[in-house]
Amino acid sequence: MRGTGRPRDIVIVGASLAGLRAAETLRAEGFTGRLTLVGAEQHAPYDRPPLSKQFLTDSTPADTALPVPDGLGASWLLGRPAVGLDPDSRIVTLADGTRLPYDGLLIATGAAARSGVIPGEPGPGQGVFTLRGRDDATALRAALTPGRKLLVVGAGFLGGEAAAAGRALGLDVTLVEAGAVPLERAVGTEAGAFMGMLHREAGIDLRTGTTVAEFRTAHASAAVAEPGAPVCALTGARLSDGRTLAADVALLALGAVPATGWLAGSGIEAAGGVPTDARLRALFPDGAVVPGVVAAGDAARVPQPLAGGAAPALGHWSGAVEQGAAAARTLLLGEAAPVFAEVPSFWSDVHGVRLRSVGLPALADTVKVHECDREARRLEVSYHLDGRLVGALTIGRTSRLASYRRALAEYVAAQHA
Repeated sequence: MRGTGRPRDIVIVGASLAGLRAAETLRAEGFTGRLTLVGAEQHAPYDRPPLSKQFLTDSTPADTALPVPDGLGASWLLGRPAVGLDPDSRIVTLADGTRLPYDGLLIATGAAARSGVIPGEPGPGQGVFTLRGRDDATALRAALTPGRKLLVVGAGFLGGEAAAAGRALGLDVTLVEAGAVPLERAVGTEAGAFMGMLHREAGIDLRTGTTVAEFRTAHASAAVAEPGAPVCALTGARLSDGRTLAADVALLALGAVPATGWLAGSGIEAAGGVPTDARLRALFPDGAVVPGVVAAGDAARVPQPLAGGAAPALGHWSGAVEQGAAAARTLLLGEAAPVFAEVPSFWSDVHGVRLRSVGLPALADTVKVHECDREARRLEVSYHLDGRLVGALTIGRTSRLASYRRALAEYVAAQHA
C-alpha cells in the first residue's frame, strides 16, 4: 500500500527553484527512489530575479539557468502542467492525461502574474505585458526599444526594477502607484519615500495616489493575429485621478496569485496558496494533514513565528530555497523533521543601489529610522510590533543587517523551543 514507511516514489510538481532545491535535498539526504519533476514551462529550472533586472538591460540576455547537479537521477516532465490531484489514491494527473502515482508529493507550482483587471486591456502582443517567467521577460525585452514610452502599473519590487531597467535602456518611463509612496505596504512610508526619491532622480515620472482606470487603444494592422484582421494597439491610459498618459508599452506589476487552480476538487482549499503546518505539510480545511503531501515557495502559505503563526504571502527567492529543502526533509522524516524556522529575507537592485531586508517589515506598528542619507544613498530602518523587533531594512548598508538577523533568528527559535 502506498504511503507506508519511507517513500519510494516522489513527485515534485513545479520544476523551478523550490522544486529543484527539494530534489537536490532529497538526494543529499539519501533518497534513492524514483524522483519525478513536473513543469508547466518547457524550460529547465531557471532563476527569476534577473528577469526584471539585467535580463532586460544587457545586450546579451543574462543566463538565468539554474545548475542541475550531475547524478540527480530525476525524470523531467517539462511543458506538461498538472491539472488534478487525488490525495486518496495518491495520483497527480497531467494535462496530457499522464497519471503519476506517488508516495510523497511536493507542491511547488509558484504563482502567476495578476492581469486582466484593468478595463480596455488589449490582448497578448498588443502592448501590455506581465512579467513572471522567462518567456514574459523575452517578450518584454523585445518591446523595450529606445524612443518608446513605457508605463509600469504598480511600484512594488518588480515594478520598480522594471521601471529602472526601462530608464537604463533610454525609454521614457511612467510609474503609477496606488499608494502614497512606492512599497508602502511592504516596507512602510519611510523606506517607500526613499525609493520614490531614487526613481525620480533617475528621471522616472512617478505618479502616486492613483492607478490606471482604463487603457486607451487604437486599431492597427501592423501586428495582427491573423492576416488582414484589425487589432488594438496600446496608445495610453486614463488614470483614476482623471489625467491621461501616452504609452505604447505597459507592464502590469500588480502582484501575483498562487498557481494552485489545478488543485480544485482535491479537497485542499488553496485559492490563496496551499495551507501548511510548521513542517510544510499540506493541510485540509479542517486542519488535518494531507497524507504524503508538502508544499513550498509561492504556492504555499507557511506559518511565520514572527507573525504569531499567521501565514502571509511572501514570494521571496530565499523562501523558495529554504522551504524547498525543508519540505524535502519532511517527506523523508515525517514528524521527526525539524520545524521550519527560517527568518524571511529579500533584496532588490534599483538605480545602482541594493535594498536588503530581513524579517517581516509589513507587520510593524512602529518604524525607527536609524540613518537616512539621501545624498549618499544610505538608509537603515528597523520595524517593531508591540515593542518587539519584526524586521529591518537597509539601502547601501547591507553589513548592518547581521545583528538584526541574529535577533530575529533567536526569537523564531524560541517560539519553536
